[in-house]
Amino acid sequence: MAQEEHAPGRLDGRDPIAIIDIGSNSIRLVVYEGARRSPTPIFNEKVLAGLGRAIATTGRLDDEAMARALAALRRFRALAEQLGATALHVIATAAAREAENGAEFVARCQEVCGVPIRVLSGASEARLSALGVVSGFRDADGIAADLGGGSLEIVRVCGTDVGEGATLPLGGLRLADMTGNNPAKAAKLVKAALKDHEVLADAGANLYAIGGTFRALANLHMAQKGYPLHVMHHYQMSAREALDFARLVRRADPVALTGIESVSSARRPLLVYGAMVLEHLIKNAHPKKVIISALGVREGLLYELLEEDEKVRDPLLAASEELALLRSRSPGHVRELIDWTDALFGGDELPETAYEERLRQAACLLADIGWRAHPDYRGEQCLNLIAHAAFIGIDHPGRAFLALAVYYRHVGLIDEHLSPRIREVASTRLLDRARLLGAALRVAYLISASAPGIISSTSLSLTRGKLILNLPGRYAALRGERLESRLRALSRLLGRQPEIVTG
Repeated sequence: MAQEEHAPGRLDGRDPIAIIDIGSNSIRLVVYEGARRSPTPIFNEKVLAGLGRAIATTGRLDDEAMARALAALRRFRALAEQLGATALHVIATAAAREAENGAEFVARCQEVCGVPIRVLSGASEARLSALGVVSGFRDADGIAADLGGGSLEIVRVCGTDVGEGATLPLGGLRLADMTGNNPAKAAKLVKAALKDHEVLADAGANLYAIGGTFRALANLHMAQKGYPLHVMHHYQMSAREALDFARLVRRADPVALTGIESVSSARRPLLVYGAMVLEHLIKNAHPKKVIISALGVREGLLYELLEEDEKVRDPLLAASEELALLRSRSPGHVRELIDWTDALFGGDELPETAYEERLRQAACLLADIGWRAHPDYRGEQCLNLIAHAAFIGIDHPGRAFLALAVYYRHVGLIDEHLSPRIREVASTRLLDRARLLGAALRVAYLISASAPGIISSTSLSLTRGKLILNLPGRYAALRGERLESRLRALSRLLGRQPEIVTG
């Protein structure tokens, strides 16, 4: 792509990379801004071709489905080239590897795409799904379960370690095909396939649910609960709640379900099959939580392509640094805020967990991304942008913390214009920390005026029952009524007496 075609919001020095996933139900293109720890899609499109719709009964890919898939691939290749992708990776999963005419179809796909197509074995598909979970979650612990149209992949994940996975013929399209669209028969097949499965024997704490059908189930659950944060990644339910919900979906006519409008008509027939798979996964793996992963095989492939030093980066902080670079007045200044707030948080007076520390660091990096907005709406715009950002490596309470901390940094400790729904997502402790950090950042910005190299020469500390702001040397001239007022607001939250030391 020529230099003049880059949008101002794009990061320089990154070569777009495109991945096409030829699945049993959908064909999807995702073009990422580059191979980075926090992958940012710049284009995403899918076509529901239904390649695996009749494989169980005919053993072959349907001619009409193949024609639809090939048409999608022509468009996707053109789009990838148009977006300047320097690499195109094409993978194919269960339908292509199992059908009698799969090899012939793959050859035609290669002609269209102009690159070799990687037909994943069941074990490879399971591994890439698990790497998607490794990429998207900090310290993952549990079973990665990727439910596609043709198969279910299950694999144990612990931190960055991925176990031996298994692939099972339990995809929604396959179950419908094998049983003549008979859910009762399908349930028996699912029960038999998952009962006492060795991969589920030592399953860990969580079940990471991957794939369009699981996402559709989660979307329906969100709609039924009136959940305030419409972000799919890291949406979680207790195992008990997920089990009850799966049984509800299995029992009821889909059109009678509250919130069914949130699920596309093409996905609705597969809900019952996804629900029965989810039910038996929970029964056999005994997780504490079911957590939705928006990252799967494609992101696992992208993670696999990263250099080792990039893999070990924190994805939340990496994404926050990128937003700071793109949208803050001074990326250097927001990085300085991390060290400046270190002195306030984390000591004996205000202890901080590792989880809370990285959230604080991310909030500092994001503190100035709304500066171009109208002053009356900076808080609201930042809250919405951060709460719904394409972050990974962060749960929903953490999102609420980030959004609220930056909201309070702009608006002050005022909740009257803030929807109470976002606060429902965070714990009492996180809400308190968001207010404290927001109040501290309000002090910092009156000292620095967003200029780098200033705030690091001052300090804020808790000592002897006081909150002390130190303005040495020439910085003493920054003392003023507004600064004193903001310091008092922070000191009230801490139960301390404010003091400004100059000289």
